Amino acid sequence: MIEVSELTKTYSDLHRGTFVAVDRVSFRVAPGEIFGLLGANGAGKTTVLRIISTVLRPTSGTVRVRGYDVVTQPFEVRSRIGFVSNNTAIYDRMTAKEMVEFFGKLHGMSNDHLAERIETLFTQLRMTEFRDCPGSKMSTGMKQKVSIARALIHDPPVLVFDEATLGLDVMVARNLLAVVRSLRDAGKCLIFSTHIMSEVERLCDHIAIMHDGRILDTGTLEQLQTRHGQDALEELFFSLISKYESVPDEKGVSFV
Repeated sequence: MIEVSELTKTYSDLHRGTFVAVDRVSFRVAPGEIFGLLGANGAGKTTVLRIISTVLRPTSGTVRVRGYDVVTQPFEVRSRIGFVSNNTAIYDRMTAKEMVEFFGKLHGMSNDHLAERIETLFTQLRMTEFRDCPGSKMSTGMKQKVSIARALIHDPPVLVFDEATLGLDVMVARNLLAVVRSLRDAGKCLIFSTHIMSEVERLCDHIAIMHDGRILDTGTLEQLQTRHGQDALEELFFSLISKYESVPDEKGVSFV
């Protein structure tokens, strides 16, 4: 469903020269699977996800979503993907319904189909009670639900969640994770980016640990624990980074 091969993204910096934000990243995500990108802020997770979502262009490497190339076939990719981040970007003067409806129309949905999807999503996400509430009066949790609904309105087969629980209270974050699980159970292909260990442990079928723009290792939680002799994900994570930092002349070596 998602195929990332040797993905690299570089930027020119006046002081540092060429800055490598993502360096030769490769992974695959199948339908009905949650693939976790685990890494600290600045690890390169968001850059990878923005390339997958066609917001950024890669410097080299290839990314395909359901067989469509993100560079040469961006429209096909966008119609098959939904993106949720912690930046809700809700318009103050639009109601929840108007916001989701607007995005549905951008995807070319018919009025009847759009109305049906809105009712389904607002019920699933428990948004009915604030459907006519303007963005200026919404809580953070309400705004995040609207963000999720607009990403799901066209029923995309691929969903990307980029630090989506950041800043949410415990109850709202818990509800969001339940929605993510239900999407996996429905056969969706999901990438879930986070720096919160417990979310990865509870949600993800496969995990990629990112640091300094590279994937240090990837596999199921059990595979990673066995490979590195660590039961606790937090200890495993810091152990991998420590090994990486200890070989500065071989940055990016995989510790498989």
